Amino acid sequence: MLRRTALLATAAIAMLGAVAGSAHADPVAIKVAYENNPGEPVDQVMHYWQDLIAERSNGEITLELYPSSQLGSKKDVTEQAIMGMNVITITDAGFLADYDPDLSVLFGPFLSDDPAKILEIYESDWFKEKAEGLREKGIRIVLPNYLYGVRHLIANKPVRTPADLAGMKIRVPNNTMQIKAFEAMGATPTPMPLGETFTALSQGVIEGVENPLSVLYGQRFHEEAKYLSLIGYLTNVAVFVGGEAFFSTLPEEQMKIIEETAYEAGLHSQKITEQEDAAVIQKMKEAGVEVIEVDKAPFREATLTVYEQFPEWSEGLYEQIQEQIQ
Repeated sequence: MLRRTALLATAAIAMLGAVAGSAHADPVAIKVAYENNPGEPVDQVMHYWQDLIAERSNGEITLELYPSSQLGSKKDVTEQAIMGMNVITITDAGFLADYDPDLSVLFGPFLSDDPAKILEIYESDWFKEKAEGLREKGIRIVLPNYLYGVRHLIANKPVRTPADLAGMKIRVPNNTMQIKAFEAMGATPTPMPLGETFTALSQGVIEGVENPLSVLYGQRFHEEAKYLSLIGYLTNVAVFVGGEAFFSTLPEEQMKIIEETAYEAGLHSQKITEQEDAAVIQKMKEAGVEVIEVDKAPFREATLTVYEQFPEWSEGLYEQIQEQIQ
């Protein structure tokens, strides 16, 4: 009898071990691609997320960081993700408009000066519905709440009014909304990847660059352009996206850890961005850059027509978004 009991106990322990083994998910590594250089706020936040996810998953989930466009442009990496690779990249509504035109409204010029109101839209039912639509097209939003910053302009001559932008070649990301915004302000928008921009500026291919302050400084554009105009035309919320083909294969518990830690990293980004701007402006001044406080009203007025140039948008979209941010 004792022998039978011992055998049953041994069998039970073996069964429990088998269940535990089957419940244990395989380790997963995710490549994280971004255009920003080491030390910039994006890189700092990604290291924060890397440590957080390793701790929360007991080392089961690891993030491999690839700054400085090492894996290619965000469009290149997004396509890699859709094909099923274990990669995510920083992107934004301006680029995701290629998959859902309505999303470009979130990158409209002077939509709101209050980052908190813009971030609220990314928490809304409207945006969650859009995110589900992206999943059907192979794109999974993994980190939805990264505050990239308010986008300004650095140039090789002073810009105080839209008239000063007339004919100036300004580097912009290759998305329709930002191209139209700078056309409306009188510039000649020149799309190119961020990784190619410093060379273009130093060679005179372009005369200015728009981006948040931390990026303008982190990419060393102030070494070639000495006039910083605080036009603040766009409050930039970014997202990190991967491929549905890859993320749909992960166990639910792993996805929960990835998404929860990603959201915490997004909250961390919001703190860092708020702290960074004043420090960057001071560093710019110390580097010999003239910081120009502009009257935003003429720039805002010049870009109002942009919102009339998207017939593909859902009816009443701009008004709907305006109601949400009031």
